[in-house]
Amino acid sequence: MKLKAFILLLIVLPVTVISAQKKEDYKPYTIQSTYNKLKKKYPNVSPIQPLISNKIKLKENRVYKKVNQTKLKLDLYLPKSNIKNQRFPLVFLIHGGGWLTGQKENQRVMAQHLALHGYIAVTASYRLGLEAPYPAAVIDLKDALVWLRQHAKKYKIHTGQISVLGTSAGGQLATLIGVTPNTKLYEPDRFVSEDVQAIINIDGIVSFIHPEAHQEGAMASIWLNGTRESNWKNWKEASPLEYVNENAPPMLFINSSQDRFHAGRDDLISILKNHDIYNEVHTLEDSPHSFWLLHPWFEPTLKITVNFLNKLFYPYKKEMKIE
Repeated sequence: MKLKAFILLLIVLPVTVISAQKKEDYKPYTIQSTYNKLKKKYPNVSPIQPLISNKIKLKENRVYKKVNQTKLKLDLYLPKSNIKNQRFPLVFLIHGGGWLTGQKENQRVMAQHLALHGYIAVTASYRLGLEAPYPAAVIDLKDALVWLRQHAKKYKIHTGQISVLGTSAGGQLATLIGVTPNTKLYEPDRFVSEDVQAIINIDGIVSFIHPEAHQEGAMASIWLNGTRESNWKNWKEASPLEYVNENAPPMLFINSSQDRFHAGRDDLISILKNHDIYNEVHTLEDSPHSFWLLHPWFEPTLKITVNFLNKLFYPYKKEMKIE
């Protein structure tokens, strides 16, 4: 083989292999699959379970967007209230799954608990990478925020108190959405803003090109439509760290003890501190990735989240206590 042809093969081969990946190549990412994967190493864990409560209302599978034959849906978990014209802060939850798998139902339990604490919690589906690569998911989720603002009166949403929470790949997406409000890059609605007032990143990277992100490989390459070397533009463009400035909202990071999922975090926090933007970082010792789907880590994750949100939106509330 001639040298020129060999070099070309090396460049094209990774992309060819990536494009050949199919949905069935990746196992479903659910609460149960997470438990099955981790129970041997962590024998004392148990999967979180949905709540049964008459204190919250559910509005399920509301279609917020249609793309070709795909209907993108969201679920709303609403606090019950007898106070007329009361508005509630909104938490918009984004599931993880390596940008290729996962489902909005993974965030159901967290959403239910947030609703019990006085927040409207919304879980949303979005186009995964094997259906539509970047930036489809980002545009979908921003469109969901626009839909929620458009329906704010109906669902009693306080449009000045919106936070976005994401786990794993959802943490990366949540942070990217939060630091790129109304940018032309992601086809913003000209009349409705998709800005948020807080970001909660649960074990999601904030840069694909940071030296700490060296372990990001096949799944990121599929979503970003090419390897780091073949599509540097997308890898950089999808990195939230590239956009953080004095206009960034307050941020909360809740991390596992797995360093891989902290890529770029410390540099981002330094920028926030330089601009006096409120932030918190919590690391759960000896915890695996996907800790938020299992007991005993769900409870501290919920507590940290609610306390952070209360400081911003319910400052008169006392610190939450887990019994």
